[in-house]
Amino acid sequence: MSNRILIYGSYGYTGRLVTEQAVADGLDPIVAGRTAAKVERQAVEYGLDHRVFSLTSPQVVAEALEDVSVVLNCAGPFAETSGPLVDACLETGTHYLDITGEIEVFETIAARDEEAENAGVTLLPGVGFDVVPTDSLAAHLADRLPDATHLSLGFQGLDEMSPGTAHTAVDSLGEGGSVRRDGTIRQVPVAHDVRTIDFGDGPTTAAAIPWGDVSTAYYTTGIPNVTVYIAQPERAVQFMRLSNELGWLLGTRPVKSVLHGLVDRFVDGPDKTARAEATTYVWGSASNGDETVVSRMRTPESYEFTAQSALHLVERVRDGDAPTGFQTPAGAFGKDVALAVDGVERTDE
Repeated sequence: MSNRILIYGSYGYTGRLVTEQAVADGLDPIVAGRTAAKVERQAVEYGLDHRVFSLTSPQVVAEALEDVSVVLNCAGPFAETSGPLVDACLETGTHYLDITGEIEVFETIAARDEEAENAGVTLLPGVGFDVVPTDSLAAHLADRLPDATHLSLGFQGLDEMSPGTAHTAVDSLGEGGSVRRDGTIRQVPVAHDVRTIDFGDGPTTAAAIPWGDVSTAYYTTGIPNVTVYIAQPERAVQFMRLSNELGWLLGTRPVKSVLHGLVDRFVDGPDKTARAEATTYVWGSASNGDETVVSRMRTPESYEFTAQSALHLVERVRDGDAPTGFQTPAGAFGKDVALAVDGVERTDE
């Protein structure tokens, strides 16, 4: 097999940032997706090989990956795209990475650990801002307090969404929140817990959300109780809680169709200036009931971080540095995995 890297969904908002970074890094990826005109235009723009295929035919997907070392999936919603690509990767011996933050996707891929081990394949979802910084911080906190029983993680600074992230958020309306309790993922109301957190830029209100670490942090650290928070203004928290009452309505197909249309019309994602100027703050706390440790991290803007982090981990997997089977970022590469991205700083309280 060659050492070629294939970026699926290369022409989406995040996929394009990843592709631009890959070209700048001299990686010469294959760009791919289901829309021929977009893939071909991108291939010509950057002078790259390209492949056009949808994920509906297992044979077609496997043929597209048979000479590829690593696939980086940037095409959401990952609940729909990850399964066919993972199937093909297990058949062809291709390593699989993606930039998902969806709990369902992490859990589904984790369940295929034995298959991946037998196939000699690494399955590494969540190699972007979801969930590299928080996973890295979780591993660091577990190292500081090895007998921790409770882990809280949070972040501040996600002011603008990409179209793909916004569509995923619409799809999740009506599903409620999630936490991990005693090792099991449990459903809870959205924003069921609200607390004040100092992310490093002063105290702010933060609400519990169903972030990917509810799944991944447990595999990375073994800590059985995990909650994740996002900084939100009080009014936003009130709206989040209102969604618990309106979940029956927000989750209906007509409402979601309207909201998806609004995303297509109005959501573009942060522009280059916004990405260059923004900073994201990550916070974490681990406790064993008697002692608590707190650590923080500052990172570049989340989409800038994703482009750098995803490609760094793609290269490490391609070069044989990752264990086979299902992996989390810090589980595969250690607690300092996020520090490989330029501009990341970690501090301990």
